[in-house]
Amino acid sequence: MTKPESPAPHYRKIIHVDMDCFYAAVEMRDNPSLAGKPVAVAHDAPRGVVTTANYVARKFGVRSAISAALAKKLCSSLIIVPPRFEAYKAESAKIHAIFHEYTDVIEPLSLDEAYLDVTVNKPGIQLAMDIAREIKAKIKQRTGLTASAGVSFCKFLAKIASDWRKPDGLCVIHPDQALDFISKVPIEDFWGVGPATAQRMRKLGITNGEQLRNCSLQMLSHHFGKSGLSLYNFARGIDNRRVEPSRIRKSVSCEQTLTADTASHREIMQLIEEMAPDLQRRVAKNNFVGHTFVLKVKYANFKTHSRSHTYLTQLTEASQFVSAAKALLPSVLPPGQMIRLVGIGVANNQHSADTDSTFQPEIDFGEY
Repeated sequence: MTKPESPAPHYRKIIHVDMDCFYAAVEMRDNPSLAGKPVAVAHDAPRGVVTTANYVARKFGVRSAISAALAKKLCSSLIIVPPRFEAYKAESAKIHAIFHEYTDVIEPLSLDEAYLDVTVNKPGIQLAMDIAREIKAKIKQRTGLTASAGVSFCKFLAKIASDWRKPDGLCVIHPDQALDFISKVPIEDFWGVGPATAQRMRKLGITNGEQLRNCSLQMLSHHFGKSGLSLYNFARGIDNRRVEPSRIRKSVSCEQTLTADTASHREIMQLIEEMAPDLQRRVAKNNFVGHTFVLKVKYANFKTHSRSHTYLTQLTEASQFVSAAKALLPSVLPPGQMIRLVGIGVANNQHSADTDSTFQPEIDFGEY
């Protein structure tokens, strides 16, 4: 029996559920003495990276992807707890079991975050807001943890909504409210806009959704390449991406177009050094475990080439990305070849480590 087509995007009912400081919340629940104290989950080592910080710690500037050493400097009373991934996976399984009580159209993004399409749902509940409210209540009842939920007609707005009233929030964006809501959204909160892109946008005078909507497609495509179309559509509340139950995150990456084509090894490495902290932030945010580093370049003739190397150790830090890129760059930079775009990424390791890996994982550098 074939599955029916999904309704038109405008009529979809999408929920984005995001657990509140998930890892830290599990630790505080299991150790009540941590309540009210600044807590971060990280390996307490010189090169340890914060994966999650609770809201008390965030007031001091402690956030994911910064080093544990810096976190301690920002908050001298910070309590660093080592991660217990098996415990987090167990709680995530309970949460996903709750999701399945309402729909099987679930797109997991990480242990603590998922999209649900409840346009058609198992209990036959008409309002997605009511489903989101029930899911939040069941999560609290069965795990003792809080979640924030966003409800809208597309994935982009559902994600924005879930962030809007954290922690323990519920926000609904109706179709007739979308444009007004988007107008107020800071540009760095748009899907696909990392720190580097946000900085470039601010230089162009784009700081929020309203200013982004005033930009032409031609202008956005000129400055941001293929991401320009997505930005143009998001500013207008257009996002036809489906909730994909089979989707598994295979990579985390970022890319940037050079201001001018170059064949300079120094200029390309300088750009990679600027992108590396952004990739570190994305890896930490998505709790991504990968051992394969990928370097991608696009030449002046628009042909692309990528090289990868698989390591025994997990790749999580900017310094690792820079070292890996430096080793791979000569293989994608023939003498005199002009480069217009550079991308770096981390992929799941499905192969044994190899000192001369020819494994070329497919990474959509524009997506993450």
